[in-house]
Amino acid sequence: MNRATRIAVIVAMAIAVLAPIGLVVYQSFLDGPFFQPKISFTLDAYEFVLDDEDFFDALYNSAVIALGMTLIAVPVGALLAFLMTRTDLPGRRWIEPVILVPMFVSSVVLAFGFVVSLGPAGFVTLWFKGVFGFVPWYLYSKTTLIVIAGLTHVPHVFLYTSSALRSLGSDVEEAARMTGAGPLRTALTVSLPMVMPNILYAAVLVFFLGFELFGLPLVLGDPEGILVLATYLYKLTNKLGTPSYQLMAVVVVAIICIALPLVALQRFLLRAANRYVSVKGKAAAQKPVSIGVWRWPAAAMIAAWLLFTVVVPISGLVLRAFVSSWGEGVNLLDVLTLAHFRELMEFPNLTRGIVNTLLIASVGGALSVGVYTMLNLAAHRWQSGWTKLMDYLVLLPRAMPGLVAGLAIFWVFLFTPFLSPLRQTMIAIWVAYTLVWLAYGMRLVSGALLQIGPELEEAGRIVGASPGRVSRDLTIPLVKVGLFSSWLLIFVTFMREYSTGVYLLAPGTEVIGSLLVSLWGTGAVDLVTALSTVNIAMIGGGLLLMSLFGKRSHG
Repeated sequence: MNRATRIAVIVAMAIAVLAPIGLVVYQSFLDGPFFQPKISFTLDAYEFVLDDEDFFDALYNSAVIALGMTLIAVPVGALLAFLMTRTDLPGRRWIEPVILVPMFVSSVVLAFGFVVSLGPAGFVTLWFKGVFGFVPWYLYSKTTLIVIAGLTHVPHVFLYTSSALRSLGSDVEEAARMTGAGPLRTALTVSLPMVMPNILYAAVLVFFLGFELFGLPLVLGDPEGILVLATYLYKLTNKLGTPSYQLMAVVVVAIICIALPLVALQRFLLRAANRYVSVKGKAAAQKPVSIGVWRWPAAAMIAAWLLFTVVVPISGLVLRAFVSSWGEGVNLLDVLTLAHFRELMEFPNLTRGIVNTLLIASVGGALSVGVYTMLNLAAHRWQSGWTKLMDYLVLLPRAMPGLVAGLAIFWVFLFTPFLSPLRQTMIAIWVAYTLVWLAYGMRLVSGALLQIGPELEEAGRIVGASPGRVSRDLTIPLVKVGLFSSWLLIFVTFMREYSTGVYLLAPGTEVIGSLLVSLWGTGAVDLVTALSTVNIAMIGGGLLLMSLFGKRSHG
């Protein structure tokens, strides 16, 4: 790719990233929707939001939930990472893929699962009450919400910490054990401190995700009136009775202002982590730390976490989708039915949502990987200020929660003349998904590109091939396996996405995630559980495909 093409690609990406953010900021300073003919600059929207007690309640709740889930997810995730990567824990090979399952299941689907399992009339609740005569939990409290949010975000910490631990040699741990340190002391004073930048990076990520939390608070917090920033934004129109774009824009600006410093802090910590690992990451053979009699209690702890975060919500949700009624004294075998799925097929918008989700995940995911590849090639082996600018731009959409990004894209398509006809098409959904997952997709593809040695591309240029031909005939064919793996991950990610499409939901553009949010508000529990089960089956199919492909590519 020549210099002019590289610059053109980066500029196009900058416009795509900055346009929705600029539009939101511009709208927040107006006294009405920016498409109206008579508008003026004002701070009235900021004054209204800053005088609204509900906004500060939502801000406070978001901060408390984000802090609480960080305090839960970080120690549990770091401990899991140590147990899975550095010890002789039994069954590690089988347990590790399951640990990541909560990341691949939509949080709104998990929330529905917790309601039908642990809610006041849930399967587990009724069983527990029948056996013990009382129920010690209440699903709709803020404390329960924090606990569930914290435990379901453990995989994020596990992923970053375990990858760092794998890059370290085990010589220092062996030295600690030789001086008499036990497994716990070795973990707390040697292994985990060596990867502390990665743990802090994951902590910042989880804290940031706490502010963009939407599905869990919508389902578990709403019955008790617990607002967070994302649900406050979602309900702002209902609160006033009419769409107030300027007020919504102010809330979006507030969320971006909170998220931007966290994104910058993440970037700083990542640099620190990489520097640290390069010093300590010798390719020494790793010898698992023996944890002796603690092997089985540790395995039981992991099993208990998986039971609560994966088995209970998903099994409850699937069971609920196949029964016509439940409650005390009801034999579930007598009420098994497929009626909810037949009812699902009777609604054209729901069947269309399933088809659209498959299309956006498969075809849209492939196109997105193509975009991410083009962007990566623009910066590939090019030391320039343009690539540094690109590094920052890629992270900006991550500062917007999916709900916010969907709203911003909705505005861009609604009020840009040449884009307006495309607003109620799947193109708008695809653009929003591609933008929201830009940083993630870029990292996936760049990982594949970095596996290609520079001497191969230099050889192509030496024999007279142009930069474009080197990319087309050499680089891309060599990374096609990596690109296919990236597509599988993007496929599953797009399949579980739910909040980005909420404001883009229109006849013909339904996707399962936004339909679930919409259906939950109508109280159609039967349809919600059936559609969620379909979504889980589709995600399961994607994960199975990933597993089979992984075995084939490594075998």
